[in-house]
Amino acid sequence: MGAPRLNQPTSSVRGTGLETGRLLAAVEAAVTYYRAQLKDADGPRAYLTERGLGVVVQREWPWRVGYAPPGWSSLTRHLRAAGFTPEELVGAGLSTRTRTDPDRLIDVFRDRVMFPVRDPDGYTVAFLGRSGPDAGKDVPKYINNPQTAIYNKRQLLFGVAEQQDRITARWTPVLVEGPADVLAVWLSYSRSRCAGAVALAPCGTSLTDTQATILRKLPGATQGLVAAFDADPAGRAAVDRAWHLLRQPRFPGPLLAAAFSAGADPADLLRRPYGKAQLRAALQRQAQPMLDKMLDHRLAQLIERHPRLLEDIGGRCAAVRILVPLVFEAPSPHEATRVARSIAAATGVGVDTVAIAALANLEDALCDLHLSSEPARIFDTT
Repeated sequence: MGAPRLNQPTSSVRGTGLETGRLLAAVEAAVTYYRAQLKDADGPRAYLTERGLGVVVQREWPWRVGYAPPGWSSLTRHLRAAGFTPEELVGAGLSTRTRTDPDRLIDVFRDRVMFPVRDPDGYTVAFLGRSGPDAGKDVPKYINNPQTAIYNKRQLLFGVAEQQDRITARWTPVLVEGPADVLAVWLSYSRSRCAGAVALAPCGTSLTDTQATILRKLPGATQGLVAAFDADPAGRAAVDRAWHLLRQPRFPGPLLAAAFSAGADPADLLRRPYGKAQLRAALQRQAQPMLDKMLDHRLAQLIERHPRLLEDIGGRCAAVRILVPLVFEAPSPHEATRVARSIAAATGVGVDTVAIAALANLEDALCDLHLSSEPARIFDTT
């Protein structure tokens, strides 16, 4: 039988109008089912173990990681037999209707390692599904639960409910890309430690304003935040976005960024010899100001577009003019001075050249402000 075509719901929010308790019960039943399937899934179990996450195979709580089998309707049949209606399964984001036969339901997640997403009250409301170890190259790495009446991916961070003890203890928040990275950081700190880093991740989306607000209000935010993303273009873009969302209004503590080698992330580092110690060092002792990362990213983009940009004084001055607005994004005069010196060192010009460019940038900004505040003139045409 060929792959059935999926029928997209007419509303972007599934489950609207259904009883919330039934939707939560369906998702909870799915957690139990997926967890049971992991016990006999050799490939996914081996994948988790190889990534240094074998503890979540042996221990259910707090993460309750499971496995969605490859059959088209394995979960759907199981939950229908348990008494859940088609409307409830679709409304919970667990099943979807096929386009050719709307009465036929199939599973949303198939052949995926399943990471349950819990809301701040501890209720499981959704899943993040990671492709199985034998998935083809064209298969998306992650599938996010569709938006439902009990789940909005833009308003939750993965790992908050599971790590309330560390959050309450004012551990430093770390922003990572996905659930495997959250688990890697979690495993790097023993429960006997009185301080450390607590990792959280967006739920299959870029960081949002609401998620930034959640991070800003965490007890440990006064100690700062560390962005720990992959060292690739997507990871650099994620750091840039985090900087712009978190700096205004001002974050309670310093904004930092971890440094990883190309193509690496926290989960990759965990697998190396002494990986836990290396990961802790990358997140704490070796983290650098996020604004420095912004400078590195912008300069790298400039040189990528113009490889010979810094070979003459004209190009170096042009680079300074493009980079100097970062001086005004610094959280303090001391940081502004440090960033100005970094720009000078990176472009090969004197600090005085950066100062002149900064003054010119400020004058342009003041001029634009003056022009925008002038009242519109009314011309007499009579």
